[in-house]
Amino acid sequence: MNARVRGIYATALTRLLLDAGHDVVDASPPIRQRFDAPFPTAPPDADVSTTDDRLGVGVTGDGEAVDSLRRRLTDVGIDALAWADPTPVGTVLDGEVTETLDGGAVVDLAVGLGASDPTATDRAVEAPAPGEPVEGYLPYGSVDDRIETGDAVRVQLRESAAPWASRRPELDAGLRAGGGLVAVEPGSGTRVDVRDDEAARELAGMTDLLGIEPPDGWRAVWGPAAVDAGMDALEAGLERAVDDAERLASAVGETGILAGDTTGSEGPLARPNDGVWVLFGRESRFALDGVRREATATMPGHHRVKAGSAAASTGVDFAEALCEPDPDAEFPFGVVRDSFGPAEGDSLRIEHGKPDGRLITLGEGEVTEVDDDDGSVTVRRKMTAGGSYDGLGYPRESGDVATTSLTEGRWWYPTTYRASDGTVKGTYVNICTPVEVFPDAARYVDLHVDVIKHPDGTVERVDDGILDESVAAGYTPESLAEKARSVASALENAL
Repeated sequence: MNARVRGIYATALTRLLLDAGHDVVDASPPIRQRFDAPFPTAPPDADVSTTDDRLGVGVTGDGEAVDSLRRRLTDVGIDALAWADPTPVGTVLDGEVTETLDGGAVVDLAVGLGASDPTATDRAVEAPAPGEPVEGYLPYGSVDDRIETGDAVRVQLRESAAPWASRRPELDAGLRAGGGLVAVEPGSGTRVDVRDDEAARELAGMTDLLGIEPPDGWRAVWGPAAVDAGMDALEAGLERAVDDAERLASAVGETGILAGDTTGSEGPLARPNDGVWVLFGRESRFALDGVRREATATMPGHHRVKAGSAAASTGVDFAEALCEPDPDAEFPFGVVRDSFGPAEGDSLRIEHGKPDGRLITLGEGEVTEVDDDDGSVTVRRKMTAGGSYDGLGYPRESGDVATTSLTEGRWWYPTTYRASDGTVKGTYVNICTPVEVFPDAARYVDLHVDVIKHPDGTVERVDDGILDESVAAGYTPESLAEKARSVASALENAL
């Protein structure tokens, strides 16, 4: 298997892949400098890219390669979780327009995905969770005809989205196969997407030279990576793209996809790629630090800091370029927080991940206290009236205040609810993967089981059954569930 790797985890993942006997292709210049290994330019079996929020990676490509990478990546740490992508890049399916926005339309993809229930496969399960809508975004610029709410459309996935992301996958009403070195799309005449005129002229004649013809009515589109590729790589890339195009042409017609040209098929018309999303938790990030350290200088918390913000990521690169980091030093949470936040008076979101891949924002509050010695941040939230507090049973009233103490790296955190007069309504202790306090949000994955302390001092453990159901459904690995139960037991005794 070979893979193309990009993003903040590239060095560590390259080391993992090379150690496992795999090839890394189309490597970036920094990767080539750090490793004494050949990095051919060739079409990858799978692409591994860091997500926009830097919290994990998306893997897309051949099914066997994707599955192999999923197993390797989830073995990095106990809090590395994976979800199969129901809409990997290249998938062609039918949908229905449910909403029109200023720049495009929201498309319900449930019909095109079929009605099959999500099933667990080892540590990767279908996402999103049962009952969650599967929607995509179709820009008006990719559609020839006007579309309205209720219209049936046939679309192709151009850019997928992680299950925990706030954005929708991006769709297109045109068709394309392949990518990287070369793609194939409906049209005439070879197209070259490079700025070097001489290289463009050479690539323009490459299709005829290789003797591999796209389907009738289709053309080759050479990308920038093709400029430095050898003949064998160009031939392999074009051959793969043409094979994909022939399958797509057979499934949806030789002229490509037109919005409204749909039969309402139950299931994708074409799915040239498999995909999986892997979310790294705090322990996994530190494990990847150790792997990266085998290849180059790496400060403690390298990936943890880089995941926090773009500015923090740049700061890490600068610090490592200045001096050789001490691999045995403690993670400098206080320095990181002082440099990038949060500080007292800042707003901080509490982003409550779920083992099924969803992300729920519990709210945003004011940072009222920071303690760099133990890595804790206190957040105060004003509550709105309505309903009651989960597990506690007390009504949620106007003027109530929730005080949450979030400690970096801890497998739990407490929230104490008080009435407007200061009366304690109870404390809810959430069991979760190790908390990460980033500049704009505290993040973790909830592990269902929780411990509650009532105002009279009674301690109660709740939601063990929900955790058991999550394990049975394949969302929570048994090893992670056992850790959650152990933490809950310790808290019961301590409280």
